[in-house]
Amino acid sequence: MPTPGTTTAPATVLQVSPLLPGLEQALAERHHTVRLHELPDPDRFLRDHGADVVAAVTSARFGVGNALMDALPRLGAIVHFGVGHETTDVVRARARGIDVGNTPDVLTDCVADLAVGALIDVMRRMSAADRYVRAGNWSTAPFPPAARVSGKRVGVLGLGRIGRAVARRLEGFDMEVAYCSRVPVPGVPYRRLPTARALAEACDALVVTVAGGAGTEGLVSAAVLDALGPEGHLVNVARGSVVDESALVAAVEAGRIAGAALDVFADEPNVPRALLDSDRVVLLPHIASATRETREAMGDLVLRNVERFMTEGVLLTPVPGSAH
Repeated sequence: MPTPGTTTAPATVLQVSPLLPGLEQALAERHHTVRLHELPDPDRFLRDHGADVVAAVTSARFGVGNALMDALPRLGAIVHFGVGHETTDVVRARARGIDVGNTPDVLTDCVADLAVGALIDVMRRMSAADRYVRAGNWSTAPFPPAARVSGKRVGVLGLGRIGRAVARRLEGFDMEVAYCSRVPVPGVPYRRLPTARALAEACDALVVTVAGGAGTEGLVSAAVLDALGPEGHLVNVARGSVVDESALVAAVEAGRIAGAALDVFADEPNVPRALLDSDRVVLLPHIASATRETREAMGDLVLRNVERFMTEGVLLTPVPGSAH
């Protein structure tokens, strides 16, 4: 429930970043909402009205930075549109008594679908073959053979909700699935390996679904890519920070891995020129959850989180360990 205060102004919901138009409209209709990113002088608003803000709605890309958090003394909840929350210091927020929420589960299937599609694309070189036909090269020479998908060994780095959904789909291709997570995942039939490097070494392809943040930054290092090897393929639908992008560029240019399919990058929307120029890399504009159905479900869950906090003082889907 919004923290009591001495101000007589209405409790404000602060929208930190652009959101779906339907979600923005619903927030404006149901709550006193201020769109910080549209204000001509955000700093002045925070000085004059920061104490009125009791909840913030943001995206996984923008989060709520420490300076903004400090400017909102009555802030009680931060709700992220998206499953990622590494752009908000959850530990710091919790120390302030601020609950942090996200939108889990509703995007799991679509992200897993895209991860498997990207794996098939990069292994069978479907996007490259499409470009080959469009360029008129088919009349000159047949497209070279690619790698078989079915029956391969695939490692899933991070066996959370999305990782498990990916693994279940891979079973349909008769793939041998292994995984690496900080702790064993109960009730799964897959072999667990202790490190990302060991997982890469044991597999033909590595699918990255681990959470972002400081704890996983650069987890897919040059050593991991070398362990994956010149016949190995990388798929990343997690966060760009998880893969050492410079090491990946070097591995692609030197042919030390067979190919990569990437939906996320270190400095979005900027993509290294070497990756843009490589015909062995599938590049996607961070669209893993970008289906109409999933985005609508994410927006609805954000709205329900805000409603629950404004009426009952708790979030519907708090980030684990962030709720009091």
